[in-house]
Amino acid sequence: MGQVRITETAIRDGHQSLLATRMRTEDMLPALERMDAIGYGSIECWGGATFDTAMRFLLEDPWERLREVKSRLKNTPTQMLLRGQNAVGYRHYADDVVLEFCERAVENGMDIFRIFDALNDTRNLETAFEGVKRAGGHVQGTLCYTTSPVHTVESFGTLADRLVEMGADSLCIKDMAGLLSPVMAERLVTRIKGDHPDVPLQLHCHDTSGYSEMAYLLAVRAGADAIDTAISPLAGGTSQPATETLVAALGEDEDNGTGIALDDLVETADYFGGVRKKYWKHESNLLGVDAGVLRHQVPGGMISNLVGQLRDQGQEAKLGEVLEENARVRADLGYPPLVTPSSQIVGSQAVLNVLTGKRYGVVTKETRNLAQGLYGATAEPIEKAVLDLVLGDVPQIDHRPADDLEPELESAKEEIGDLAETPEDVLSYVMFPQPAKKFLEWRRAGGGPERELVAAVVGAMAIKDRAQATARGVPAAPSENGAAPGAAWRQFGRMRQMR
Repeated sequence: MGQVRITETAIRDGHQSLLATRMRTEDMLPALERMDAIGYGSIECWGGATFDTAMRFLLEDPWERLREVKSRLKNTPTQMLLRGQNAVGYRHYADDVVLEFCERAVENGMDIFRIFDALNDTRNLETAFEGVKRAGGHVQGTLCYTTSPVHTVESFGTLADRLVEMGADSLCIKDMAGLLSPVMAERLVTRIKGDHPDVPLQLHCHDTSGYSEMAYLLAVRAGADAIDTAISPLAGGTSQPATETLVAALGEDEDNGTGIALDDLVETADYFGGVRKKYWKHESNLLGVDAGVLRHQVPGGMISNLVGQLRDQGQEAKLGEVLEENARVRADLGYPPLVTPSSQIVGSQAVLNVLTGKRYGVVTKETRNLAQGLYGATAEPIEKAVLDLVLGDVPQIDHRPADDLEPELESAKEEIGDLAETPEDVLSYVMFPQPAKKFLEWRRAGGGPERELVAAVVGAMAIKDRAQATARGVPAAPSENGAAPGAAWRQFGRMRQMR
């Protein structure tokens, strides 16, 4: 028993879960010095989907974000989510990429690496563990929590043993779908802390089912050392439970305080309350508790993806069928935890099975790769009848998937050429070739707002100019190409300088 560390997730998982990962760096930075003085155990600020989204949608350099965040956190460790051999991408990368990524991440300001594998295959964690250790970072070995006939206290206890054996500095139970019941949280923590009393243990829960606050309380009383929370404007629903709620609740427990004063969170909450309003168009429609997840086990973000796929086909009414089929596909494929990328693989196959009316009549490349073992070993061996449907005559592999990958960095350097100004640029290109190239070309051209934004703002100003000219009885002449008059462009330039 003792002080419970709080990891604040607002600027990573909080906005990833609720605002489609769209929060810009400029909206994070003003709060950081205040957050640094609060007394958090760490601040999660990088990894997960933020790396991809920064380049793809925001035209931001994720490495620059890390440097800017680190420069403002003088007292609080930075923390990130790393997908093992997938790094921050969606496929396995060669070992040279993973090792270089870990080294550069530490150099740019990352302290704690929460490292997980979607299948809990520890072979896929080996290189990332090595890379972080070599660079001097903190390795947090992760157990992806899920429920199935083969996921038990015993199996998770064995997984924890292996992670500690591999050199994990701390452990985390990652409950990405809100499935961890209070009773199971207590049992798991009791087992793992009983086996490894000197290894710090953290819990990461989503509030989807309404379980998380209760799970945290029983876990802390069973000996958990740290929990993940999000400041209240970015908490609840598919995000984490509110920081203020847990600080207040644990503050009344003489044995398990957090060391954080509730009053010190007020300004941060007020600030992010204002920030959230800026991103209203990216709001998730999955607000509040969704008890259905306890039955279908599909994380909130994955449901949004399934709805999108069905809507594209005009079949949104079949969501219920897809959720039921999703459970069957997951069982067929050996009960993978539903976390990136296995959640997308299982979900897409379930959609195909429902829409085609024939199970595995059409099989995605990713489903085939999962069944073949290219993502790693599943918790339960896949039955031969399913393998025959999915793979045909293609054999499964039984070795570490990355053993088949040739080094990638040197060829990537040649491909991207002088667009890459730093080793970090090369890593960005390896993991996300098209978005990274687009971003690097945009940066080379001088940066500035996206073309669509320029067109929209200039168009709006042109309309305003014409309206004002008409009111004065003076015609407003458009430019030769039909775009806005020069005055609008000049005004737009002044706006950019003001920013």
